[in-house]
Amino acid sequence: MECNYVIEGHNIIKKYKNFTLDVENLKIPKGFATALIGENGAGKTTLLDILAGIKLDYKGSLRFFDQYNDKDREKIADVKNRIGYLGTGNYFFPHWTLSQIEDLQSLLFDNFHLDRYTQICNDLALYQGGVFEKNKKVKDLSDGNKVKLMLAGILARDTDLLLLDEPASPLDPLMRDKLCNMLRDYLSENDGERSVLFSTHNISDMENITDYVIIVEQGRIVEQGFVEDLKEKYILVKGEKKDESYASKVIRNISTNSFGFEGICLSDDLDKLSGMDIAVERPTLSQISVHIMKEYSVLGGVNNKREAS
Repeated sequence: MECNYVIEGHNIIKKYKNFTLDVENLKIPKGFATALIGENGAGKTTLLDILAGIKLDYKGSLRFFDQYNDKDREKIADVKNRIGYLGTGNYFFPHWTLSQIEDLQSLLFDNFHLDRYTQICNDLALYQGGVFEKNKKVKDLSDGNKVKLMLAGILARDTDLLLLDEPASPLDPLMRDKLCNMLRDYLSENDGERSVLFSTHNISDMENITDYVIIVEQGRIVEQGFVEDLKEKYILVKGEKKDESYASKVIRNISTNSFGFEGICLSDDLDKLSGMDIAVERPTLSQISVHIMKEYSVLGGVNNKREAS
């Protein structure tokens, strides 16, 4: 599928004592919601922090909006104004009140709309009983409400790119569904000029918003592509117990019970199972993601393979 890219990166390397992020080629398609999927510690937060300019001590090059590099991002205010970032840390000091946060965001960002911010806070049920408790402090908010507060601040600005680190993690199921709707509304505005990149280790919460997927394992990209393409590339297979031994030669990470087996394999390998009584199904994105992460865990890493094709 031909598309433009809101972010392109080449040879992005960030080294820690016991971990290295090593991304040879990164392309985030413009106009879509991209999910960055991986286990805890896979490098998702490090990559997002690099893209947002939180971490600057890395090697490699980045290009934003098809015209700015990472040096421009730090020198030209318009670049960062076009990006909304939600990290895993706290934006606001614990002793700040809700009223102070409103005032601060109005001062910091020219593209911040207070009326929109208030509406989003109400939509996210941030205000108890619908009442704005202006003197309530950040430290008195639940983890979920702290994330809602940050999301409201980001979505109340006029931006073209959202970088969100585990935005759904502390939210309850109802709020996760509402978040997906808000992100879809965000993408639908401005004639396809807006893009979203979010990280998660549990894609089932956000599968209905996801258009494109990047799966990372041990600091490297091991699979990526549009969701529909990945669902054509992989197939879910179910079969009888008697065929389990042979099927396991084709289907890695096979799951079995007293009745039979199931697992995911490449669609191109399906003919290797010919002659067996099997049923095939279209896998969910969650099933594909778990399969791939297990695959590379079994292999003991990425076998020095910098990036999946």
